[in-house]
Formats: sequence, structure tokens, C-alpha cells
Amino acid sequence: MKIAFVGQPNAGKSTIFNGLAGYKTITANFPGQTVHYTVSKVKVGDETFEIVDLPGIYSLTAIDMAELESRKYILSGQADVVVNVIDASSLSRSLELTLQVAELQVPMVICLNMVDEARRKGIEINSEKLSQIFGVPVIETVANKGIGLDKIFPSVKQAYYKKLIPKIQYFHKDIEEKIEEIEKIIPSESLQNIPRRYIAVKLLEGDKELFDEIKKFPEILEKIENIREEIKASHGRHADTVISSERHALTMNIFEDVAKVGEPLKSFRERIDDLLTNKYLGYPLLFLILFGIFFMVFEVGKIIEEPITDAFDSLIQKLPGLIEENTLLYFIVKGLLEGFSGGVGVAIPYLIPFFIGLTVLEDIGYLPRMAFLMDTVMHRIGLHGKSILPFVISYGCNVPGVMATRILESPRDRFITATLSVLIPCAARTAIIFGLVGAYIGGLATAALYLFNILVIMILGAVLTKFIPEITPGLIMEIPPLRIPTLKNVFMKTWLRLKDFMLVAWPLLIISSITLSLLEYLKIDLILNKMVAPVVSLLLGLPEQTGITLLFGILRKELSMIMLFQAMHTTELNTVMTDLQLIVYTIFTLFYIPCVGTIGVLIKELGFKRMIFISGLTTLIALILAVISRIILSVVI
Repeated sequence: MKIAFVGQPNAGKSTIFNGLAGYKTITANFPGQTVHYTVSKVKVGDETFEIVDLPGIYSLTAIDMAELESRKYILSGQADVVVNVIDASSLSRSLELTLQVAELQVPMVICLNMVDEARRKGIEINSEKLSQIFGVPVIETVANKGIGLDKIFPSVKQAYYKKLIPKIQYFHKDIEEKIEEIEKIIPSESLQNIPRRYIAVKLLEGDKELFDEIKKFPEILEKIENIREEIKASHGRHADTVISSERHALTMNIFEDVAKVGEPLKSFRERIDDLLTNKYLGYPLLFLILFGIFFMVFEVGKIIEEPITDAFDSLIQKLPGLIEENTLLYFIVKGLLEGFSGGVGVAIPYLIPFFIGLTVLEDIGYLPRMAFLMDTVMHRIGLHGKSILPFVISYGCNVPGVMATRILESPRDRFITATLSVLIPCAARTAIIFGLVGAYIGGLATAALYLFNILVIMILGAVLTKFIPEITPGLIMEIPPLRIPTLKNVFMKTWLRLKDFMLVAWPLLIISSITLSLLEYLKIDLILNKMVAPVVSLLLGLPEQTGITLLFGILRKELSMIMLFQAMHTTELNTVMTDLQLIVYTIFTLFYIPCVGTIGVLIKELGFKRMIFISGLTTLIALILAVISRIILSVVI
């Protein structure tokens, strides 16, 4: 049985999905589209269900690509049952999507999520009455606490086996007459398997995709246009506005029937929210929150790193006594140990607290507030406020950061945001910043690097928008209520992000470390270092043997640091490199060519030519900034 989860953004749909799927999910794209959905198989007793998390949408009108693809998926018959997830705390607005899903005439279950938030606002909902109005099961859940999730599959089975098709909620009589007129003239050979009423309503709304189908029948198209004009003449507004008003009136009537609104509970969270989004205090608090996250990463990482690296260093020093030095076996084992040392002792101590911090901010609901605060700043550099979301995601990994640019409507905004996103220090670059500058120079230098990075991104954004001018629209987005994150969710999300490093990056680190050892054994590393020496030694002022580490860093950014320990034959880099060299090395790795994974997703999202442009531009910027930093800091340090 296939179950499709449909709901508005921030209704908790994905939280319910993850709670049911146990985080064992596969992300896939709709055929021929960049819009993606998540799918998982769940076994309950002897039955297996396939659950699909469709993109968060506000309507089923073919304006947004996500809305169009979600609609196509449901109408294709792939979904046996639709679970419409509703934010109970904003019931009247959420029901507008429910009315549209009901018109698709597919077995449905209504899931009232966040009922605790609704009660906190003083809203009590009669779920039984709502169930009677729509004729389908209605269940109450609090997804982030796992409450009510056990009711979903029994309700789905009930809707499927009893064929509980939702009842249509009708508009005013004069509009229904116009809908019936269109239903009668819709050609039977066109738009098969789609409910005729649904087609008629969407044609009245001026749905572009359905209009393209009807264009094959000019006479019918003319009649539909005449009916739309009649509605405009009688109501004084366009037909799509009239339908929207009718739908809004219906939802308000249903809300008044099923809900009672009392006094909201006075909450400390509202006061905190007012402070977080305050136009004066919001920005210093944003800075303090981010500074607190990075300070925690630095302090916790340092505590974990030192004993682990000391243990591995001690083991590597004892290696010549166990295996004959300068043999092939010695170099392989040494490379293996150095790879493990880098992954366990350097990358993980900084990645774990960073991922925990990012997950907590995400689950609390602070990221949309950050986008709200940064909207003005984004417009200053000619971008949409939504661009901040790909930037924030890029702090975890540039790959999903670039993919997140799909939320931007303008191709120009997507290109500029993707270009700037690859300059954001991802978790791998974060490991380098904290593992080199943080560990050997200090926390203030680390914070200064992040501020420097933001400044560079803002300047580059302003320059790119001058060359590619376009007026960006205002920001309209959902701001979910502040929530207390659960330990289980924080643990699972942190584990998922860390698992990616352990399963993908760590084996690559170890293989690359062994490869470097083999190159050292065969003396090939000297040849490669000589090839890049003009850039590495002359321009950047770095030790010649660091050249090969920068080449390997294109595979995974943290490889640069792990292999640097190996190339310099010590984890105490401050004994073989100056503070200036450590900073210059970090600045270059912070900005130069994206990793292989990011290059792949840039090709997929933007095309090969734009990927080449972005890779060349970022490498040029890295070189210029590193050289300038070397000149300025040599005077200061």
C-alpha cells in the first residue's frame, strides 16, 4: 500500500514521516525534474507500507513546480491513500489545501498535528465533527514527541479498505452552476482519470497546465473564457480570486463549526520570539547564538581531540620498532594509522558538536527566523531572503546547500546563491578551520576567519548582482513556532550527518592517506609538489610538501588537513609551520575549487559551463585572498 503525505510547509509532515520511517529513507527526483521527494518502506506486523513524503505545498494550482509534481503524483494513481498533515494551530488556513486535496477524490486521512500548540493558543478542535464533515478518519498527533503516530497506519487501512473518499465541500450556488457548466463541456477524450469537478475548478482558476490541454479544443476554450468573464462581471473580481475567496470562506465556516477559541496560554516562548526577531536586538542575538555554537565546537573539540591524537602519535612513533622502516608494509600501515588518526582524532571531535549545534537550531525553529532577519541584508546584495537557507544548510555540507537553491524561483538567483554557497565553510572546512587555526592559534582567530568569510561572500554577491541585475521579490515564508527539541531527534539527525562522514568521507580519508604513503614510498609526491611549487611556495609562501595535500583536498576538503599532518610528519603543525602559514593555508582551502561531490551537484543543477565558471572563480578568489592575507598578516604578525 502506497501512502502519500501531503501538507503545507512546517506542518510537521516530514517529522511524522521520519518518525514512521525510522530515518531509513531514500530521496528521489520526480521524472525529469529537480523537485525531490522522500520514500521509505515500513513494515507493520505482516504488512509492508510504502510511505512518500511529498514536498510541502500551499495549494494544488500549477504555479510552483513542487505543487505541480505533487498533484501529478496523486492523480497518477500511485498513491492508494493520502495523509493530509495539518498544522492544528493554524487550522483555518491549513484547511484550504485540504479542500483541494478532497477534490482529487482519493481515500484520505486527516492528521491534525501540533495539537499541543493549538491548545496553547487556546484552540480546542472537535476531531469527530471534522471527521463527519469530510467523511474520513481524523487523528491527532504531536509529531516531535511521537504522540499519536501509532494511529496513522490503522486509520490509513480503514480509509483504504472502506474506500473513504473525502466529501466535497461546495461553494455558493452561482459558482457551483458555473462549475457544472464547465464539467458538461470538458471533452471526454482529454484529461482522463481526473475528477471532472477538479478540472472545472482549476480551469476557472486559470490553471496553466490544464489550459494548455484545453487549447486543443478552441471552441471549448472560448466557452470557458466566457464563463470566467461572466464571473468577473457578476462579482467584480477575476474568477481565480473569487474561487480563492470561496475556499477561504468555507475554511472559516468549517473552523467555526469544529473549533472553540479560548484564552491563549501566556507563554515565555512568545517573549523570546519577540526578542529573537526584534529589528534592533535580533541581530546581536543572532551573532551571539552563532558565536556560542562555534565556541562550543572549539572548546569541546579541543577537549576530545588532544587525548586521541596523542594516543595515535604514540602508536605511530612505536611503529619502526614493530615493522622495518622504509619498507612498503611500513608505509601502508603508517598511512592507515594516520588516516584513522585524522578521522577519529581531528575531524570527528569538531564535527559532532557542530552537527549537534546545527540540529538544535534547526529543531528549535531558529533557521527561518535567521532568514527573516537576514532578508534585508540579502536584498542589499541583490538576493532574495530565502537565499539565507541554502547558505545555512551549506554550513553542514555544500552539496545539499546547492540543491536547496531550488526553492528560489529566479534562475539568476539560483546561480548567484549556488556560487556563494560553495564558499560557505561546510563541516569539512569547519574541521580544517578548527583543526588548524582553532587548535594552534586560538578561538579569536577562528571567529575572525568566519567573519572574513561572510564579508567576502557579501562583496562577491554585490559584484555578481551588478553584472547580472534583476529585481528580487519580497520574502514570504512560514515562521513556525519555537519548539523544544527532543533528545531523540537531535541524536538521530546528528547520527545521520555523522554517518555520512563515517561511511563516505572516512574510507576516502584512509584510502587517500595510504595513497599518499605509497606516493612517498615511490617518491612521486616530490614530483607532484614540484609541479605546484610556483603557486604553493612562491605565491602562498607555504612549505613545498603542502602542494600534494591541496590537490587531494579536491576529493574531500578535510583530506587537505589530514594529509597535511602526514605530509609534515607530525600532528604538532605549529612546530613545522608558522602561524602565518597556517592562516594562509586555511584561507586558501576555505575558498578554492569545490569538492568532487559539490562539483557533481553543480553540473546537475546549473550545467557544465556554469560549474567550470564557479570552480575557476572560486580558485581565483582563493589565490588572491591568500596572497593578500599573506602580505598584510606578515606585517601584523
